[in-house]
Amino acid sequence: MEARLHELRARLQEIDDINSAAAVLGWDQSTYMPPGGAPARARQLATLSRLAHARSTDPALGRLLAELMPYSEQLPYDHPDAALIRVAQRNYERMIRIPVDLASDIAAHTAASYHAWTQARPANDFATMLPYLERTLELSRRVADCFPGYEHPADPLIDFSDYGMRAAVIRDLFARLRAGLTPIIRAIAAQPPIDDSCLRKYYPRNDQLAFGEQIICQFGYDFERGRQDLTHHPFATKFSIGDVRITTRINEHDLGDGLFSTLHESGHAMYEQGIDPAFEGTPLCIGVSAGVHESQSRLWENLIGRSRPFWEHFYPELQQTFPQQLGNVPLDEFYRAINRVQPSLIRTDSDEVTYNLHVMIRFDLELALLEGSLKLRDLPEAWNARYAEDLGVTVPDYRDGVLQDMHWFGGLIGGAFQGYTIGNILSAQILATARAAHPEIDDEIGRGEFATLHGWLREHIYRHGSVYTPNELIERATGKPMEIEPYLTYLRQKYAAIYGIALEG
Repeated sequence: MEARLHELRARLQEIDDINSAAAVLGWDQSTYMPPGGAPARARQLATLSRLAHARSTDPALGRLLAELMPYSEQLPYDHPDAALIRVAQRNYERMIRIPVDLASDIAAHTAASYHAWTQARPANDFATMLPYLERTLELSRRVADCFPGYEHPADPLIDFSDYGMRAAVIRDLFARLRAGLTPIIRAIAAQPPIDDSCLRKYYPRNDQLAFGEQIICQFGYDFERGRQDLTHHPFATKFSIGDVRITTRINEHDLGDGLFSTLHESGHAMYEQGIDPAFEGTPLCIGVSAGVHESQSRLWENLIGRSRPFWEHFYPELQQTFPQQLGNVPLDEFYRAINRVQPSLIRTDSDEVTYNLHVMIRFDLELALLEGSLKLRDLPEAWNARYAEDLGVTVPDYRDGVLQDMHWFGGLIGGAFQGYTIGNILSAQILATARAAHPEIDDEIGRGEFATLHGWLREHIYRHGSVYTPNELIERATGKPMEIEPYLTYLRQKYAAIYGIALEG
């Protein structure tokens, strides 16, 4: 049995090496690759996709897993060998349903589409992207059809990102969350707007980058095993536990854009850096779902990075970094500015209270496209109508409308967005559990110390990688399944204090 396990790990390591090489090429395309490299990059990624797919669906791998399954069933559920065999088997059963040509086509197309998007968005050119979207939608439906028996064509695509979730479950979750958010948004909208002009001054790029990197070092992001670069749409990526990189973008006239992007991506990266090194090169060595991953990025970005104790410590340092911009701005004014609630066009720039409405709009549009009830040529009009209805804002162009997110232009349509809101919900539940175990966490945050919190997250979330399903992990970590109320309670308490109003549950 040990020999078979050794062979399994060797096969899985080879698949991981190929996928990691593809990830390096994807990172390079999003950061440093010259525009002329785009056609070859699409071909290279397609080649690596074919190689990884062939090894992932090798019948010999299937036979090996079949031999190992009886052994895994004799082990405790959370034994590393049992988890490895179980997750590898699940991945194998998923991959053998997808033809190799389809996987290769997706890799080539999404690389070409992403490159086109980086040029089309600044040019406000939706017409150029429409043929790419048509091809993406076709490929997305073909992937869904590889998994017959679904209730909704989005279900298999959602399952890739958030295992165990379905469109119907998410629709119900979003409906209940919207019901809780609506009275908060209405109550805040009735108040005078907060002045956030202090964030819109000139903030030099290099000073912004240095300040953000100082903070995430204190969070626990290890620059010996990571780095930060600039890109169009910030992301984190992992090539190994020893090489987990983040990207950000800097707007020299919006301090919050780059700073909170850096904090957000560091949360993703610390999760990956904290996985048990024994899982390296296996399918256990990855965050378990998009939703759990987003819980970490949103926890560090918002629940910590926009909190009052956090800025009681870091604001004097920020004032020293930008004395002309912030030297005469009191902490209370700055704190209110970074937590201003104001319906906006851009998801990544939106406040905590209205953010989830952006996600719900995209989720609903994805489902409609996959169902066929919405045509791609009508997508901008549908997008603009939902923004007017849900957020009360007028979309002036494609650039800040339907072209703003890279997800549909660098991936499939379906399963891309629900994880952000699941992550918001889980972030409050997880942090509340950590605080209950360690009441000193808030005092430590006020001193710029994060070791207790980081250590609790590493012990209860990070180190497990994909040993457990998302639902299992959350119930083990918090003692309960995912629940909305801790998140709504967090929003009510925080924003009632900021706006000086009563927000009842």
